[in-house]
Amino acid sequence: MIDTYRQFSYKIHIVCYYGVGMKNLSLDEMRKMAEVIFGKAVAAVNPSEALKKSVHIQNEVLTIQIPGDSKKSFDLSPFQRIFVIGAGKASASMAQAMEEIFNGRLTSGIITTKHGHGLPLKVTEVIEAGHPLPDQKGLEGAKKIQTLLKETGEKDLVLFLISGGGSALLPLPVDGISLEEKQKTTQLLLDCGADIIEINTIRKHISQIKGGWLARWAYPSTVLTFILSDVVGDPLDSIASGPTVPDTSTFKEAWEILEKYDLVPKVPSSVQQYLSAGREGKMDETPKPGDGVFNKVHNILIGSNIIALQAAEAEAASLGYNTVILSSSIVGETREAARFHGSLAKEVFSSGHPIPKPACIISGGETTVTMKGHGKGGRNQEFVLAGAFEIMDLEKTVLLSGGTDGTDGPTDAAGAIADHTTIRRAQTLGLNAKTHLNNNDAYPFFQKLGDLLMTGPTQTNVMDVRIILVE
Repeated sequence: MIDTYRQFSYKIHIVCYYGVGMKNLSLDEMRKMAEVIFGKAVAAVNPSEALKKSVHIQNEVLTIQIPGDSKKSFDLSPFQRIFVIGAGKASASMAQAMEEIFNGRLTSGIITTKHGHGLPLKVTEVIEAGHPLPDQKGLEGAKKIQTLLKETGEKDLVLFLISGGGSALLPLPVDGISLEEKQKTTQLLLDCGADIIEINTIRKHISQIKGGWLARWAYPSTVLTFILSDVVGDPLDSIASGPTVPDTSTFKEAWEILEKYDLVPKVPSSVQQYLSAGREGKMDETPKPGDGVFNKVHNILIGSNIIALQAAEAEAASLGYNTVILSSSIVGETREAARFHGSLAKEVFSSGHPIPKPACIISGGETTVTMKGHGKGGRNQEFVLAGAFEIMDLEKTVLLSGGTDGTDGPTDAAGAIADHTTIRRAQTLGLNAKTHLNNNDAYPFFQKLGDLLMTGPTQTNVMDVRIILVE
């Protein structure tokens, strides 16, 4: 994927260099430009490269360069064993980097990643499991990690690698709640339009490992947690549901989320009863700030959405576009976000605000889809389908939205790409775009048009990147 982007980027740079001019680019070339810009965003948040740049070992001293020019150093000589554990779509790539950095010093490890995202590792066991719905493989991986942590002690160092998808890939429900019941609860939360922080508040309060519980299992070992953020605003207690971070959410808040989305009568009775008992103070709360189990835990953020957006902006500017980053924190209903982005494209087209043509509008974050149909797709594909209606009267306008992990929802596409001809081209193929949108069925729509954004697993995950080009 990245090699393809480099080839497109090279050709486009040559076109611009020799003065052909942005206005002379074909629509196909604009679409390829959008893909190049997206590829640069993804490459900028490659966790393996980020770890290799920021983590170094010399003379038994581990030095970690923290974004923002600060450093942390650890003397490795007191540690008898060093373990790697992790969960997330990028955890295999992160573990591969750690095996290279520690160069034979690692004792063993276990990581759980999404099906199809595994990599060959030397000392770390790789378990591929279900996402976004947890499955039996994920449960087995979580139990193996818990067993390993129970055997660690004060003279052990644990490297914990966390990235997007970690919540679903590290399922260990509390006693009395089955995996199937957790699956049903997760699906209800995904379908109702709850945001990731709300979903994770529930997850943390029916888990033995999330919401700081993993830190308790690991204590008194020293834990270094390396985090690739897939949550708006990068709140460490929400990324993968914060297994090694003090939890500030409560059973009371978890119950209020069920009430907000009218899920109290819909979730399994075991979940309802457990959260109700917790709200009444009959269950132990998640570990809170000030708990001694966090005294030997160090949480380190190594990548986030804004880094990807800044790389996209730099690439777009180098290609001759006037650029603006709207925000890395766009949330809410996907279709509403698409209307907003479409309105901006119209404003650029008609008045040259907030930036003049040729323009590249960039945004990130993670929107939500409230499922009303029974189709196939993801939030990025739905965003592009809804956005296609907004730009259909704007000549030379291209819209792309993709998940940086390479998988949009339960599909094999990262997202989709559209232009001002998309709706008309669909009509000639007998496709009713409104029907597909109303049925949450964007995947087959773009598949038939040949407009799915297919990258394969990218080994990273920092939410979504959206790109609008207007010339």
